[in-house]
Amino acid sequence: MSELAALRSEIRAFIHEELAQQRFTAHCDSWLTSFDPDFSARLGERGLIGLMIPIQFGGRGLGVAERLVVSEELLAAGAPVAAHWFAERQFAPSIVRHGTPSQQAEWLPRVTRGKAWIAIGLSEADAGSDLAAIRTRAEQVDGGWAITGAKLWSSGAHTAHAIVVLARTGAQRHEGLTQFIVRLPNAGVQIRPIPLISGEHHFNEVAFDHAFIPDSDVLGPIGNGWTQAMQELAFERAGPERYLSTLPLLQELLSGLGPDAESASELGRCIAEITSFRAINQRVVEHLATGQTSAIDIPMLKSLGTSFEQRTVQIALDLVADSSRTAPPITAAQGLLREAQFQSPGFSIRGGTNEVLRGIISKGLTR
Repeated sequence: MSELAALRSEIRAFIHEELAQQRFTAHCDSWLTSFDPDFSARLGERGLIGLMIPIQFGGRGLGVAERLVVSEELLAAGAPVAAHWFAERQFAPSIVRHGTPSQQAEWLPRVTRGKAWIAIGLSEADAGSDLAAIRTRAEQVDGGWAITGAKLWSSGAHTAHAIVVLARTGAQRHEGLTQFIVRLPNAGVQIRPIPLISGEHHFNEVAFDHAFIPDSDVLGPIGNGWTQAMQELAFERAGPERYLSTLPLLQELLSGLGPDAESASELGRCIAEITSFRAINQRVVEHLATGQTSAIDIPMLKSLGTSFEQRTVQIALDLVADSSRTAPPITAAQGLLREAQFQSPGFSIRGGTNEVLRGIISKGLTR
C-alpha cells in the first residue's frame, strides 16, 4: 500500500507542477475531449504512462491497481489525456497479450512515451452494441488483407496514428472476427467528423474502401478478434472515467457551499456514491489482475457509474441554483457545466449501452 501512496504523491506532484505553470485547465470528460500531445509527452517522460507495460518496453511492469491510482488523479484534475488514453487503456494490453514481437517492439515504447495515438473501430451503424453483427469485412489478398466497411463513434480517429479495427474474416458470428492495426493515413480510409451539437468534434465515422493492411499488422490470431475485443472492453468499462468524468465540475461547484446549504445533502449522496464506485473498482482491479475480464463487477461498474455521471449533471444544475451559496459559481463553472451537458447523452452508451450491460449482469447473476 505504501507503494501506491508514493505513486499517488508522484502523480499529484506532476499535476501541481503543470497547473502552477498554467499548462492546462480542467475539463469534464478530459479523457475523451482534451487532446494535448505535449502534456502526454511530458507525462510519458515521467514514466506515468503505460505502468503495466513490461520494463523492457519502457513501462514499469506494474499492475492494474497502479494504473488506477494514476488515472484517478488525472481525471480528478480534468487533465488533457485524450491523446494517449486509448493507446494505454486498450491497445497496449492487447499488444502485450496478443501482439507479435515486432509489434510489441514498435508500439509499446511509443505508448509509454505518449507518442502513440490510437483510435478504436468497433461500433457500426447497423450493429449497435451487438459486435457479433458487424459487417465490416476483411478479405485476404496478396501480402495482406483488404478491409471494406464503416465504423461509427471512433473517438480521435482524425488525429490517430492507427485505428484498431474489428472485421469479419469468417462466417461464424464470434469465431469469424479478427482485429487489424490500420495505420493512418491510408489511401483506402476516409475519416468523416461527427460534430456535437456544440460544434466540437471528437467522434468520427471511418469508412474503409478496400483498405490494404499487410499481414504484419494483423493483431492476434485470425478468428480471435471477439475474444480480444471483449478483453479490451473489460479495460474500457472498468476504469474510473465511468464515475469521475464530471468530478472537475463538482469540485468547482463546491466553492462557497456551506454545510447548511440546500444542496449539501445532495452533494453528500454524490460523494457517498463515488466512494461506493471506488469500492467496486477495487474488486474490479482484483479481477483484472488475475485475468478475469468477464467478471460481472465490470459491466456493473460501467452501467451504474455512467448512469450516476448523467445524474451529476442535474446535481450540478441544482448546485448552481442553490440560493444558500455564499457566492454564485456559474461564472467559474459554466464552461465545465456546458461540457458535461453536451457529453451527458453519451455517458450511458459508450463502452456498450446500459441495456446491453444489464443483460450481461443478469445472465452472470443467474449462472
